[in-house]
Amino acid sequence: MILKEFRELRRDRRTLGMLVAMPLLLLVIFGYAASFNVETVKTAIVGAQADQLAATLPTSFFDVTVTDPSGDQAYAEQLLQDNKVDVAFVTGQTPVLALVDGSNLFAAQAIVSVLNRAGDKVTTQVLYNPDLETSWVMVPAIIGLILTFIGTIVTSIGLVKERESGTLEQLAVMPIKPTQVILGKIAPYFLLASIDMVAITVIGMLLFKVPFNGNPFVFALGASLFLFVVLGLGVFISTISQTTGQAIQTAFFFLLPQILLSGMIFPLDAMAPGVRWIGYLLPLTYFTMISQGVMLRGASLASLWIPFTVLTVMAVVVFTGATLRFRRDLAPGRRRHAPAERHEHEAPTP
Repeated sequence: MILKEFRELRRDRRTLGMLVAMPLLLLVIFGYAASFNVETVKTAIVGAQADQLAATLPTSFFDVTVTDPSGDQAYAEQLLQDNKVDVAFVTGQTPVLALVDGSNLFAAQAIVSVLNRAGDKVTTQVLYNPDLETSWVMVPAIIGLILTFIGTIVTSIGLVKERESGTLEQLAVMPIKPTQVILGKIAPYFLLASIDMVAITVIGMLLFKVPFNGNPFVFALGASLFLFVVLGLGVFISTISQTTGQAIQTAFFFLLPQILLSGMIFPLDAMAPGVRWIGYLLPLTYFTMISQGVMLRGASLASLWIPFTVLTVMAVVVFTGATLRFRRDLAPGRRRHAPAERHEHEAPTP
């Protein structure tokens, strides 16, 4: 029995890869990415004494990216709303006013801790999350996590069942294109995920008092693009899986990095550069930017053009790949033909 199990593991490359790759993946992630310590923050300094203050700030922590002696408090708040900086100092008044972006929770906590040591030289004002509530930051990210779960795991299982039940062959002979088959299969999941998104958003706002300061249309557009990406991933997973178990295993390979490396739990700025780049390849990273930006900061579509563009490109690439793979599965030369039916007058083969 022991030898039999080893032979089955050797043939099941996917399970064997999960046994080997998953521990290594967790080791690397928790070794290099599991950090809440933000070492540097993007900083803007505006006002009459901007240059003088820039020369005195510790550059090891404050990475000054904007210095504008002609800028005012409104300009500083706009930089924060557009997520261009984490903190903005407004000079020309006593004491200096430090505006902190509370939607970037871990960076904000680090900034407040540093500025508190400055005593009465700086007045700190936290915007978009004044009390630095963890739930305000987590709820927008959890919305994306739920959509990811539905898109990758539930969708892939639903399509793999077509293969297991033998109805994939019936789809192959129907007079519809593979693209139409995919759209028809994911439409119910898209609708259910949209309902879940609305429900979770409303419940999060009611239970945790999370604000919604932005345009609902911008939020809905970002959620729709993100849904197309994760649903496309679910279709792609189904095309490389033969059974429900394989689909679940593969979906977890896609799901786990999105939980740990998207900035949802650990801040991207605190990750080692060798791991951080993986986070910028994950769709949940960009939806979190959109959801937190719209809900907490009231960010506009123009200020969120980068995550919107990336999600659009991802949706096109993923759906194209899924359609090509699905078309290959439906090709006559690659289908598993069911046993030929015998006519009643034919005698069974001895």
